[in-house]
Amino acid sequence: REEEERAPQPLHRGVNHFPLDALRMKPPGGIFVSVFLFGAELIAALCLSTTYKSNGDQIWQGLTLLFALVPAVLVQLTLTFVHRDLSKDRPLILFLHLLLLGPFVRGFEAFCIYLKHGKAEEPYVSIIRKQQMPKNGYSEEIEKEVGQSEGKIFTHRAAFNRTSVIQAFLGSAPQLTLQLYVSVKQQHVSPARGVLMVISLLSIVYGALRCNILAIKLMYDEYDVNVKPAAYICIFLWRSFEIATRVVILVLFSSVMQIWILPVVLLNFFIFFLFPWILFWHSRSPFPENIEKTFTRLGTTMVLCCLTFLFAGINIFCWSAVQLNLTDPDLINKSHNWYIPAVYYLIRFIENAGLVFFWYLFKTDVYNYICAPLLVLQLFIGYLIAIFFMLVFYQFCHPCKKLFTSSISKELLTCIHVNCSVCICCKSSKPPEKAVLDHEQGT
Repeated sequence: REEEERAPQPLHRGVNHFPLDALRMKPPGGIFVSVFLFGAELIAALCLSTTYKSNGDQIWQGLTLLFALVPAVLVQLTLTFVHRDLSKDRPLILFLHLLLLGPFVRGFEAFCIYLKHGKAEEPYVSIIRKQQMPKNGYSEEIEKEVGQSEGKIFTHRAAFNRTSVIQAFLGSAPQLTLQLYVSVKQQHVSPARGVLMVISLLSIVYGALRCNILAIKLMYDEYDVNVKPAAYICIFLWRSFEIATRVVILVLFSSVMQIWILPVVLLNFFIFFLFPWILFWHSRSPFPENIEKTFTRLGTTMVLCCLTFLFAGINIFCWSAVQLNLTDPDLINKSHNWYIPAVYYLIRFIENAGLVFFWYLFKTDVYNYICAPLLVLQLFIGYLIAIFFMLVFYQFCHPCKKLFTSSISKELLTCIHVNCSVCICCKSSKPPEKAVLDHEQGT
């Protein structure tokens, strides 16, 4: 029976086959990073909350605990859902999840699986087929044997990739915004708060990086995607500058207009939350039933709402790198459309400029110790640097750039040309009387 299961399937002409013995499992480095950031941020938040309690700052203590514990609970639920623990007899694992220790247990499991890999013969081997990146217009199909241990590691990686995104944008992003706001108000950065802000920023950037990689692998699922270190560096720098400038602008605006920051954030949230649903209702497509076979319509609706909730949370701070499409079986839009990021960053630039303008207009005496024009210039340059590294990534470092029908530089030039054409058309459509009057006045 084992020989039949291990027997490779018939190979087709032009198909490269990679047996199990020829493949080495990659170390689960991403899992360790996710576990470290989860534990470090949770511990730092708990330590800072005790400091707030001793100082009598109950509001800051409550918000700090809220932004630390809520994403921690969501992480436990995500790990339980991905590993299907509710349908298995694993009471100890469920109990550890109740104690918020799920990521540590899962990380230890992944580490043990990695150490045991290759020491014993795999009882079952499956074969996956992928397309290689095109070379000279020709793409070859490859076959890989995947053992049971590698399949378990793949499940762990998929779970931690999703939990990193959840922790980053539903916990770390509001946590960083809160702590920076408190630092501005108190004009002091304590060591505990500084450590928490650094960890939160790293968590957000890492979550955004995982979001980019997830988007690439979902959009090119049929291809063997290999992300090079240069791509990771570009994404890291792109997301670091984008998120840092966005958080600083939100904090500056909220420090002078506390009442108006809530409508701004809620407007951003509801626009991105409702946009996928509006497209879904406009398409008149049937309700998606392929998420999970055991789900009822209510359960499917709750999962889709959670997904769009996370999508909205990501886009408040940075571009999500993927467009949701509730009519697609994979729930994402796999077609390339460079106009979407162009419009997003243009509107985000206008919004950030407006928020900075209102801060500059109504800034208080708290900011007398800084040079306001220099700070505005630094924010502007930081945002442009983020866009620069984004363009570098898509132009030179994207692992699937050979599959692009056109380069991003050409599409941006086309977008600029279209906008200029629209402006010229609007100008040429001026009424004759108005044009004569302008000519007589010398305008």
